[in-house]
Amino acid sequence: MRKAIRHLKATDPVLGALIEQIGPYRIEYSPPNFQTLAKAIVLQQLSGKVAARIFQRLLASAGDGELTPQRFLSLETERLRELGLSRQKIACLRELAHRILTGELDLRALDNLPDEEVIRRLTAQKGIGLWTVQMYLIFALRRPDVMPSQDLGIRAAVRAAWGYEELPSPREVERLAEPWKPFRSVASWYLWRSLEDQAGL
Repeated sequence: MRKAIRHLKATDPVLGALIEQIGPYRIEYSPPNFQTLAKAIVLQQLSGKVAARIFQRLLASAGDGELTPQRFLSLETERLRELGLSRQKIACLRELAHRILTGELDLRALDNLPDEEVIRRLTAQKGIGLWTVQMYLIFALRRPDVMPSQDLGIRAAVRAAWGYEELPSPREVERLAEPWKPFRSVASWYLWRSLEDQAGL
């Protein structure tokens, strides 16, 4: 990790100042399982705090321990709606649970695939977008060079740190992040941490 920090500080003084201000890199990883991917789906298009409350209610309703495909499928639609899940997300999560149980999707096999193939396989399912897969790549599969340029938290952090008058476009974030390769996941974590609410991390 020292190599990543040295690289980011050397290639971008603004990012380097953020790193100095925030301190050591202490990302919290999650296991590459249904629960982690389900959490990323719940987080889609919601603020971190709201999504965290919904997900905690989901975990409690599914019983103690890990949220498994079987436990999710045991919950009735009405109960899931009461927890705060939209019908679209319920349908997406149910399809994901079925695909895992039938063996159509093997999450363990994703660990040995390149980022692009992981994205292709997961976004093939309706309801799973690029942002969701990027979160899974960073926090579950521990990939070092993912740049979630569409993330509003990332764009807000870039605007604040680099002094943009308006929220930068995803394309502009990609351009700015080009020198950060091959450690854009590390840079993203620091950008999230620079926000007041830490983007729900």
